[in-house]
Amino acid sequence: MDLKNIRNEIDSIDAQIAELFTKRMDCAVAVAETKKETHTPILNAAREEEVLDRVEALSGRYGKYTRLLYDNIMALSRELQYAIINGDSELKNTIENAETALDTESSDWHIACLGAAGSNSHIAAQKYFPNGKISLEKNFDKVFEAVKSDKCDFGVLPVENSSAGSVSRVYDLILKYRYFIVGEIDLPIEHCLCAIPQTDISNIEYVLSHEQGLSQCSLFISENGFKKEKTGSTSAAAETVAKEKRINWAAICTKQAADEYGLKVLDKNIQNNDNNCTRFVVISKKPVITEKANKISLCFTLNNRPGSLYTVLSRFASHGFDLTKIESRPIPDSQFDYLFYLDFIGNVRENENNRRMLCALSEELPEFSFLGNY
Repeated sequence: MDLKNIRNEIDSIDAQIAELFTKRMDCAVAVAETKKETHTPILNAAREEEVLDRVEALSGRYGKYTRLLYDNIMALSRELQYAIINGDSELKNTIENAETALDTESSDWHIACLGAAGSNSHIAAQKYFPNGKISLEKNFDKVFEAVKSDKCDFGVLPVENSSAGSVSRVYDLILKYRYFIVGEIDLPIEHCLCAIPQTDISNIEYVLSHEQGLSQCSLFISENGFKKEKTGSTSAAAETVAKEKRINWAAICTKQAADEYGLKVLDKNIQNNDNNCTRFVVISKKPVITEKANKISLCFTLNNRPGSLYTVLSRFASHGFDLTKIESRPIPDSQFDYLFYLDFIGNVRENENNRRMLCALSEELPEFSFLGNY
């Protein structure tokens, strides 16, 4: 049999599969209507395992492939059923009732960020909210507390650096508070070595900075044999060096922080990567989903079954979502249980099927939070 004939046979088989799949989904609709009348839960894990075991056994050497196929078919079936039974789910209402615009130019907003004047977080907050009232906080926890207490409307936080990777503490707090992410800004980072005016670089023994600053400048620190001291922020390092006036101390901070505290720039662009950049997110207790929103963030835990992460990710893939980040964080007071944080490219208002899939996951996963579309 030549290739053309094989392909013709495949086309014929595909037509039969498509027809049978349509019939199966019609059955799923009938099941949903019955479950709605009888208030029966949509997910029946025992029944699904029974079906998966049966089709795997029927498929001989292709059993594992058939199992994967049917796992996805049943996931799509559940999505259809959720749309029929849970038309007004909490997540659907959250998405539909979210604000559609955010006036970043307004002078009414109060914004919390890490550090003192001149910190990278401060610069990012000023760029995103040029007329906002900035509240400078000592640590990431206090940024979230400022939003929680309504002292501030928004928080601006670094989540990822191109050289040093994720800011784990911020992700832990995002997963703890589950506030909405309503915006993001990428900020090029230029670190400077700064000290009191009478200091020369040959005098330096200790460098002070936030752990991210120390990590992003690790090569420079190592080459010069400096000893490291962590501070709460890069601007706090500048403030400490200015206050203590020790000739053998220097801060790794921004030029703005050096100017703020009267320090001299001994060297600049000392970061490992010339293209060093940090991504900051904007958090709020209220969701905002603009027309041009193109990134979706969410978190969830998984059912205790083999391949559960693959099953969830495959559903995003089948809907055309492009995964850009996945982060796993241990759940406090648990033994090897994890929360997964994910970023996808997409807009939840563009496609009803996308919303339906997210609503289905929110119902069937042990824990699920939609963190925003921005």
